[in-house]
Amino acid sequence: MKITIFFLALLIFFSGNLVAQTFISKAKIEYEVKSDVRKTRLSDDDSWTEMLKDQLPRFLTRYYTLTFADNKSVYKFDHWDPASNKFPGFIKGGDEENNYFYNYNNGTCAIQKNINGSNINISDSIPKLNWKVVNENRIIAGFNCRKAEAIIMDSVYVFVFYTEEITAPAGPASFNGLPGTILGVTVPRLATSWIATKVEVNDVDVKSIKPIQAKKEISKSELKNVITDYTKDWYSDDPTQNQQMQHFKAIFTWQSLL
Repeated sequence: MKITIFFLALLIFFSGNLVAQTFISKAKIEYEVKSDVRKTRLSDDDSWTEMLKDQLPRFLTRYYTLTFADNKSVYKFDHWDPASNKFPGFIKGGDEENNYFYNYNNGTCAIQKNINGSNINISDSIPKLNWKVVNENRIIAGFNCRKAEAIIMDSVYVFVFYTEEITAPAGPASFNGLPGTILGVTVPRLATSWIATKVEVNDVDVKSIKPIQAKKEISKSELKNVITDYTKDWYSDDPTQNQQMQHFKAIFTWQSLL
């Protein structure tokens, strides 16, 4: 009798765990993207930008959505935080035009980036990041996440939190390639973070998961050449000003390639 009760208890325990282990393969995730404007967009070289610092919020905050199904995903701008509407257009940049489509079935991506007011369409293979999983966990949007770290663009450190409960190897912007979906990202040198605020699994608009059609597409290596040519005159003979210009040139380059 005791043995029967024991096995019955085990059955109930494992049945409960099976119910709890619900893996999601189709969903829509909202991300809050927050950047410290004083570190990424505003310089200290004139009184006009100092005045802006006093009148504007410190953080530029916008919201993106990641929609995925059938091992494909699309990540695109959704809306601004009301406080960020106070920022002028040159600070807000081209977020509203950015669109990332990833097809994990064939390992390709189609990305539209707005750079200096122009939409540039990139078609290439999905880059593979050398992730290192570390022993740290965090709960994001109700999901248990593991931490992973990587170096992107040769020198930029990034750490993320991903959950295996959501099976797509996707994430915000160009972050992907882990055994689960990335729900949190921090890039310290860009003073920017991405954090999932909600996950919706019902009424997912699968038809929206498609690339933007473009007349002309370039590769990621060609995009680097475009950025290099655009920023070639970003220097100053004044050592102090030049140091600051090189700082913003690096940030602009990283943001454009992300």
